[in-house]
Amino acid sequence: MRGTNGILIAINIAVYILQSQQPELLLPLALWPLGAHPVPGIAWVPHFEPWQLLTYAFLHGGLAHVGLNMFALWMFGRDCERALGARRYLMLYVAAVLSAAIVQLAVAAISRSAYPTVGASGGVFGVLLAYAVLFPTRRIVLLFPPIPMPAWLFVTIYGLIELANGVLGTNAGVAHFAHLGGMLGAGLVLWRWYRAAR
Repeated sequence: MRGTNGILIAINIAVYILQSQQPELLLPLALWPLGAHPVPGIAWVPHFEPWQLLTYAFLHGGLAHVGLNMFALWMFGRDCERALGARRYLMLYVAAVLSAAIVQLAVAAISRSAYPTVGASGGVFGVLLAYAVLFPTRRIVLLFPPIPMPAWLFVTIYGLIELANGVLGTNAGVAHFAHLGGMLGAGLVLWRWYRAAR
């Protein structure tokens, strides 16, 4: 693994290993909704802190969670970094992570949720959107069903599924609106670069 994308993957894996050995890291580093959220048996009361807007994206809820996120980042991030350059790719990824966190905080406030959010999915969804914009006609073959489709269609369908899941409340425990927030952040960054280049 090379480049910024490889470094992001390596950091996520390293933090997951550390997290599995010291699960208490979740308390101060996960993204907590605004306000205080007492946890029985724990002296420190979890609450939102500004650094959580970034740190949550390096924590994961299990091996499958980190594995799927890093696989997607490896699949789509490499070509995005080659097209954008390391600096812009990192800017896009961070923008997606931040916008995913902001959207998730807003949704948690509206729904009065008291649960923390972890995972690189917001950044990954931002990279997915960038891939669809940069390589719209590239073919992507799903594992199930094994149907080839252009990248723009794959990402559009995936985004609509996330929106439907978020609105309908399916797949409880999955931050669907954070995923969409990641796409929004990446889209705004790409739009700004496009405007500046005209």
